[in-house]
Amino acid sequence: MSGPLRRVWGLVYRHVALYRRSPPRIIELMYWPILQMVVWGFITAYLAGVQNNVASAAAGVLLGGVLLWEAALRSQMGFSLSFLEEIWSRNLGHLFVSPLRPAELVAGLMTLSLLRTLIAVLPAMALAWFLYAFNILQLGPLLVLFFAALVMMGWAVALGVVALILRFGAGAEALAWSILFGLTPFAAVFYPVSILPDWLEPVAYALPAAHVFEGMRAALLDGRAEWGHLGAAFALDALWLALMAWLFRAQFQAARVKGALLNIGE
Repeated sequence: MSGPLRRVWGLVYRHVALYRRSPPRIIELMYWPILQMVVWGFITAYLAGVQNNVASAAAGVLLGGVLLWEAALRSQMGFSLSFLEEIWSRNLGHLFVSPLRPAELVAGLMTLSLLRTLIAVLPAMALAWFLYAFNILQLGPLLVLFFAALVMMGWAVALGVVALILRFGAGAEALAWSILFGLTPFAAVFYPVSILPDWLEPVAYALPAAHVFEGMRAALLDGRAEWGHLGAAFALDALWLALMAWLFRAQFQAARVKGALLNIGE
């Protein structure tokens, strides 16, 4: 294993070891996605029970939206909280005394984020099938593309959150839990973008998630793949990641010059 990969694996293994020896941590990862699935599942079960084709179709779309949005939420939180755990354990300065580079830190946090997302979302998917007979795998290969686009959006938002934590310290930590929830009304998770006021539609279409959920609805309701929306989602992901990576690098360099990596969060 090459030097960079070994350093990334070292960072990942440190966190994996924490979860391996702490069942409450694993339970916490699965708790919110499963709770969301149960609550929304009962709502969709009610809608599906209405003798109306539109209501029955809406039930599946709502469950699909809940599952896919959890992928974005968990990827963003997984990245941000893994970084915060390094701060809370006063380990950030120690990491950068080692040969670990900022890009390797980001790669490690992305890997941890993906692992945490899979642990959180896969049980919720199984529960949706077991309790409500909703199989999101019916989306086929499109599901992988939708999932990837939302995880990448979560990473981009998390990079921005980490940059703000480096800049403002503990005062910005609350963003790790709240920022994506604030974007939910504009992400078109549970309704089409056309429901929004005309002046808000451009805001929604600037979010990769809006394109993902427009594509999901087309796939579930009409059985067609909206490649235009998928292409737009990945293009926006690339733009968001580039901008947030630049912001992270700038704030990281500023924190290094000021010596803030040793006392951030205090």
